[in-house]
Amino acid sequence: MGKIEKFEDLEVWKESISLAPEIYSILKACKDFSLKDQMQRAVVSIASNIAEGFERNSNKEFIQFLYFAKASCGELRTQLYIAPKINIIQNNRAEELIEKTRKISAMLFKLIKTRKEKFG
Repeated sequence: MGKIEKFEDLEVWKESISLAPEIYSILKACKDFSLKDQMQRAVVSIASNIAEGFERNSNKEFIQFLYFAKASCGELRTQLYIAPKINIIQNNRAEELIEKTRKISAMLFKLIKTRKEKFG
């Protein structure tokens, strides 16, 4: 891994950015506008909070925004558990997306831990 000079260099940001179009695509025909809106807001919030926190130029604020991103990831994961139960997403597709949110959440946890320990 090279030097991190901008938020676009962060692997966790790249992972969260790649998740957004998947969520938008899978919800394209969704008629439940309220859940669709919540899921789209949550997925956009993950990458947005990573970027916003990075741009704050304060380690304390960056960590705070990483926690916000992690919370949005948990929100999205919860919605992905609900979606197949109400026939919005197929079970196997929801499970794939849930796994991606778990990976992003773990990456965020590791980055938070690193920022606290090394830049604290």
